[in-house]
Amino acid sequence: MPGGLGGGSFAPACIGADLTRGFVPAEINIRRHPPFINPVAVAVGFRMYEMDGEPKKTSRKPRADSIRNREKLLEAAAEIFSAGGPDASLEAVAKTAGVGIGTLYRHFPTRESLFQAVYAREVDELVTLAETFCAESNDPVAALRRWMHASVRMVATKRGMLTALAPSTDGSAEFFAERSARLRKAVADLMRRGIDAGRLRSDVPPEEVMRAFLAICYMQQGDGWQATVTRLLDVFVDGLAVTTAAPD
Repeated sequence: MPGGLGGGSFAPACIGADLTRGFVPAEINIRRHPPFINPVAVAVGFRMYEMDGEPKKTSRKPRADSIRNREKLLEAAAEIFSAGGPDASLEAVAKTAGVGIGTLYRHFPTRESLFQAVYAREVDELVTLAETFCAESNDPVAALRRWMHASVRMVATKRGMLTALAPSTDGSAEFFAERSARLRKAVADLMRRGIDAGRLRSDVPPEEVMRAFLAICYMQQGDGWQATVTRLLDVFVDGLAVTTAAPD
């Protein structure tokens, strides 16, 4: 669809609904007319009834296939946008996910909704990865290094989406602040484990580690930037590591 994700507005129509009759007692069973949504009744908390006398269901749980399609779209979007280039498009995301472009629009009606969903998923994965490394890794320096390597993909995905989708970030300050705080905490947890073990320097706060990480990632451009960033991050982590002096 030209112009990327778009979305118009629509207003539901209440055909045959008399909005002046919103104060009908909830116990009355409406049988003579098809069920309809009365905004006045909803506003005052009355329950609408189906023709058979049962309470009208106003919401449904997402179907299993709908949930699967959404997950496939998020995975495909991360793959497509992290690779970047001219092939990073919404059509490519839908094709990789094995669904139609209409399914993508139903789940993500705007560019911003897709951007935020993919980015939030990447942050969730990085937070979980940090927790796993803290719990299972016996080498805190290697754990920090591996986490930063994995974080390069998140940066690549975000950069690819900013280029391909050009989403509006107006009103997204709270969204980004929350994700940034979670990433800083992940770094802090990894650093604390290394400091407690005497393996990482204690004079570099997590905020500065995160700033240096982002600076290294975003100063690189062009093809092959991820390999260059990974190499520079290795040098950075080596600088954070505490080396044990060899015995005389």
